[in-house]
Amino acid sequence: MEVLIAKSSGFCSGVKNAVNTAMTIDPDNTYVYGEIIHNKDVTQKIAERGIRVVEHLSEVPDGARLLIRSHGVGKAIYEECEARGIEVVDCTCAFVKRTQNIVREYHRKDYDIVIIGEASHPEVVGLSGWCENQAIVYSSDEADFSFVRERNICVVCQTTFSKEKFDKIIKIIKKECRKTVAVFETICYTTIGRQLEAEKLSKECDAMIVIGGLNSSNTNKLYDICANHCAHVIRLENSASFRAESIKNFNRVGIVSGASTPDTQHREVLLKMESIDTEGKATNAMEEFVAKIDNGQSKFRKGQLITAIISSADDEGVAVLLPFSKKEIVLDKNEIDCEEYKREEFSAKAGSEIELMVVALNPVKLSQKMIRKMKEEEAVIADIEAGKEFDVTCTGFNKGGLTSELGTYAIFVPAKEIRSGYVKDLEKYVGKKLRLRALEIKKGERKKEIIASQRVIIEEERAAKKAAEDARIAEFFDSIKVDDVVEGEVKRVTSFGAFVSVGGFDCLAHISDLSWTGVKQVTDVLEIGKKYEFKVLKIDNENKKVSIGYKQLQPQPWDLAAEKYKEGDVIHGKVVRIVPFGAFVEVEKGIDGLVHVSQISHEWLENPTSVLTIGEEVDAKILALDCYAKKMTLSIKALLPETEVKKVSRKSDDENGKPVKRVRKDKNGEEEIREWSEGGLGGASIADLLMKPQDK
Repeated sequence: MEVLIAKSSGFCSGVKNAVNTAMTIDPDNTYVYGEIIHNKDVTQKIAERGIRVVEHLSEVPDGARLLIRSHGVGKAIYEECEARGIEVVDCTCAFVKRTQNIVREYHRKDYDIVIIGEASHPEVVGLSGWCENQAIVYSSDEADFSFVRERNICVVCQTTFSKEKFDKIIKIIKKECRKTVAVFETICYTTIGRQLEAEKLSKECDAMIVIGGLNSSNTNKLYDICANHCAHVIRLENSASFRAESIKNFNRVGIVSGASTPDTQHREVLLKMESIDTEGKATNAMEEFVAKIDNGQSKFRKGQLITAIISSADDEGVAVLLPFSKKEIVLDKNEIDCEEYKREEFSAKAGSEIELMVVALNPVKLSQKMIRKMKEEEAVIADIEAGKEFDVTCTGFNKGGLTSELGTYAIFVPAKEIRSGYVKDLEKYVGKKLRLRALEIKKGERKKEIIASQRVIIEEERAAKKAAEDARIAEFFDSIKVDDVVEGEVKRVTSFGAFVSVGGFDCLAHISDLSWTGVKQVTDVLEIGKKYEFKVLKIDNENKKVSIGYKQLQPQPWDLAAEKYKEGDVIHGKVVRIVPFGAFVEVEKGIDGLVHVSQISHEWLENPTSVLTIGEEVDAKILALDCYAKKMTLSIKALLPETEVKKVSRKSDDENGKPVKRVRKDKNGEEEIREWSEGGLGGASIADLLMKPQDK
């Protein structure tokens, strides 16, 4: 009899991690959410440790520890655990975690989620929990697909689902849907590999043996694949259900096992096959098969994990029996993962299982320490697969991009993924730290590589920063209105004003809005780094600009004039403007008073410039004060004694000092005689002359 064994047999990495965690974690007050795997033998061992399996979170007391199996759970489970103080030990498979992230992301984008898989499978139930349990589940190409016709949908798949069925369903969905279809083939690559091997072996063999838990979804799919191509398929839960008579009449037998099937069950079935007697006599078929293993022809791979049996221990190390073999190999004590090697401790463990890694071939060398390093690396890679950012230092470059290493993985960053825009000089990145996110992870036996991008992180951060800034600005403009009084810090000044930070947003205080009396430079009023109160003057929502004023919150000079001045007071000021009917004297910044031409001197003046000049300082008496109208009437002559007045000759007086009569023609050509008397008002009243141009 020829026995063909699938290369991909036994626990997958996700299941292995969950089982190892359950077998090593402190069992006190520890619970598992559902069976850790679909294998009765394994779940029984976990139960014997005192770990209880629960189907509802209500069965877990507050403050307990909950182990999440590789199938994963919905978002609500994590939230309730956090609220109740339940410690979560998350053993969700990296592939399942990636699918959960896809479901969550596209649900936020308002896509309808479609899951291809078995609706009752715990992984599918958990995935639906990341889209508010609104996912549509398809398990057959005969289902009603009308739901997807007028919707934008995101399609994911149960990681252990049949690749063949997935392809059929996707073909129908793409044909039916009239809108956007985002398809993610999230079947685990190890699942696909097992299914392909099962198909290949079942086509080549007379009979097939499928080993695994009877309620294991991935094992049942292997059975279905084998049944499609082989007439004789035997389903085994474990070695106890194996009967030699069921295969003794076949020449070629193939063996496959599910991802939840431990190596020990696989080995036990093979060893039982040694007893097959095709003609009433013992056959040496299995002995030859075992001999192949012992001769190094078992196709062990470097880096492969195997479960061996401890036979004995001495000062040099531990003798172990390899799977399917009767020959012992010594595990060097330096390769045992322990603080201090003690022979007696391992002698007491004779007959127990120990997980080892193949680190060399011909001869085979084993290590337990390397498993811990591998698991640490797997945990890192699982996080990276789930989208976590990681750091490396660039160690080199080539024509296409940058290179580095992360454990046993080679890292390659294409030139276009370094940053936004073209990168010409790659050498300058050597020795520098790179922040990366994986685009593709290759886990080949001969080559492990991560193709990564730094650009996506930079662009995401830039987009997030812009979104946050836009939200902050929108919130600012929603909260502010004209005439609000706000506090702001002066950040910088220019020739035309100051930029003031109000709630983190820069507003402009124009120089004309800093003081009622006007300023030459901003720093005459405001100091950089100091905070002041301002009034909102104008809001431009379209261009996102806000104008604010400082002077609007300060009293105007005329507002205080009534407290400082009254009629009869004598002021000292400066002539700032001269007009035909008088002169304006600046009493203080922002307050001017008018000295009418008749109030400059006791003598009649034709023009104020004959006795006053701009910039000249004078004393004057307040004759009238109207703060509301912002008017002040002054008199210089009121302070001058008449006896000391120096006469000023006027062209309008004759040689005796009397007014001259002058003749002029009116608009009709008639002669008109007018006498120019002191003051020369020409018929205009003083009230008219006191009015400012803008008042007329």
